[in-house]
Amino acid sequence: MPRTPAPDEDDDLDDLPDTHPPQPVYYAEQALLGALLLDPHRLADVTGIEPGSFSNYAHGALFAAIRDLPAPDPVQHTQDTTWLNAVLAAARKHARGLTASYLHTLIQVCPWPRHASAYARMIETEHARRTLRAHAERLALTARDVTLPQPVTATLAAADALARCVDDLAARFPSHPGSLPRTPAPPPGDTHDGHDEEALDEERLLLATATAHPTEAEQMRWLTVHDFTQPLHAGLWQCLTALTRRGAPVDPVTVLWEAQQRGLLTTGIEPAHLLDLLAGTAGSPQYWGERILQRAVLWSAHDVGHRIEAFTEDPATTPYQLVVGSRRALADLHALRTRWKHASTPTPTASPARTRASAPPRAGPPRATAPSASRISR
Repeated sequence: MPRTPAPDEDDDLDDLPDTHPPQPVYYAEQALLGALLLDPHRLADVTGIEPGSFSNYAHGALFAAIRDLPAPDPVQHTQDTTWLNAVLAAARKHARGLTASYLHTLIQVCPWPRHASAYARMIETEHARRTLRAHAERLALTARDVTLPQPVTATLAAADALARCVDDLAARFPSHPGSLPRTPAPPPGDTHDGHDEEALDEERLLLATATAHPTEAEQMRWLTVHDFTQPLHAGLWQCLTALTRRGAPVDPVTVLWEAQQRGLLTTGIEPAHLLDLLAGTAGSPQYWGERILQRAVLWSAHDVGHRIEAFTEDPATTPYQLVVGSRRALADLHALRTRWKHASTPTPTASPARTRASAPPRAGPPRATAPSASRISR
């Protein structure tokens, strides 16, 4: 039967198995903690980080203990370990694996205590990268969550949180030349590949209903060819909108002729097939257009999240490069967001102008005296 270790038999952090090799920030955290344990007064030089900024939980607990305890007398600190013992006791309340030997290891591995502020900046940078990655992952996951009652609202809220995180990074890290990320963008996700049957059906129904009700389709300027999954459907939508804007007749045959003029009738696309596609009406163009645009918003948000994730996973990308790359990615989603607002906001109905009816002449004030006889004679 395995023996349960006693509370005081926690393993040293150095002895714990690690499935992943430590990243450079791990050593920066060790160097900073060693500097603060050796020279506690250097805590005044450390800004921009909190216990949660550390990638290692035990390191964060140790930093919190150093920050919360009063600094020792410099001379007394060089003569005994009273303050170090107090720090260890406070930190072990939250991280039981900490030992006195690990504190001495931290002191030994610190290259230069006077570089504490530089170590803190490294920790701040890596924490910002992790925070941005978490927001990007949340955006991508929210965009793919099919259980949400209002998926676009939840996705745009996640995008707003991501944008605020980017603004915070821009305020904390100054700009510098050459700020474009060098990380190549990941390939688009497999959701916008033109093979989603539900999306294809919605696009077919939109084209058919828009052909039957071209006046309604003409008002849907918020829908663009980039929102379609199938190039043929995007081309047919261009045919429809071109006909309506020219004031030309719109029906399946005129749309078919316009498609021929635009070179859409390539090999494998038969005219009879297009006529059948444009004849299957159901619902209204507005409804199917909103469905297509909603899908485009969610797809775009998912891809934006993955693009920003790719930036954060490249350790060579600087914080300000993360800012520039993230803002460019979010700009694409912002354009879709604006069109979604136009599509989903009901058009205000103009109330008829009120016409003022001519009022009957008002009676004059009563005369105080009877009219004179001379005026009557006139």
